[in-house]
Amino acid sequence: MNPRLRFRRFLGARIRSLRVYFNEIATVGPDDPYARNFHYFGARAALLSPQGVIYNERYLSIGDETLIGPQVCLTAGISGDQEMLTNPVVSIGRKCVIGRGSHIIGHWSIVLGDEIQTGPYVYITDQNHSYEDPTVAIGWQVPTEAAVRIGSGSWLGANVVILPGTELGEHTTVAAGAVVRGIFPSHVVLGGVPAKILRHYTDTNGWQAGAPA
Repeated sequence: MNPRLRFRRFLGARIRSLRVYFNEIATVGPDDPYARNFHYFGARAALLSPQGVIYNERYLSIGDETLIGPQVCLTAGISGDQEMLTNPVVSIGRKCVIGRGSHIIGHWSIVLGDEIQTGPYVYITDQNHSYEDPTVAIGWQVPTEAAVRIGSGSWLGANVVILPGTELGEHTTVAAGAVVRGIFPSHVVLGGVPAKILRHYTDTNGWQAGAPA
């Protein structure tokens, strides 16, 4: 074997091993000093490494046995020293799994129930830009806020967007790529842009197409 190729393979293997090691030791658990900055950091919970942008930790609550995947962004407000009007601003329940690269961006109230799982790159926010004045750049207009609540036992597929004011009932599935806004009952499957009910479940008839009557 070419010596340069052999050295490249050797060095690559060492670098990959070091990356695994560094990510393991950089994972945050409830016994780490950093965890004390949070409103609540549950038993056997973990922020996997590498972490995304995280600030205003004192307004963030992470439930027991919840796993926050690599590169997940968790924020309250727009800066680490901003005083918020509610506490916690972002509350994630027990035994949740938040997928790689997801963003949970809170300003007022985002509540995730227990045993919720998300795919990668899910975006959840309780604030959006307004567009009241057509002569002013949209990014400079006063944003609007509306609380978000995701019911326990739900699954959000990859690249789902949850917009302000959304309330999902328990055991809701949201198909990948859906953009969700509104109030939906429990035991439904949502999909599309904008999302609508594709299937619903009743004890009498089981799974049925479309929304409940």
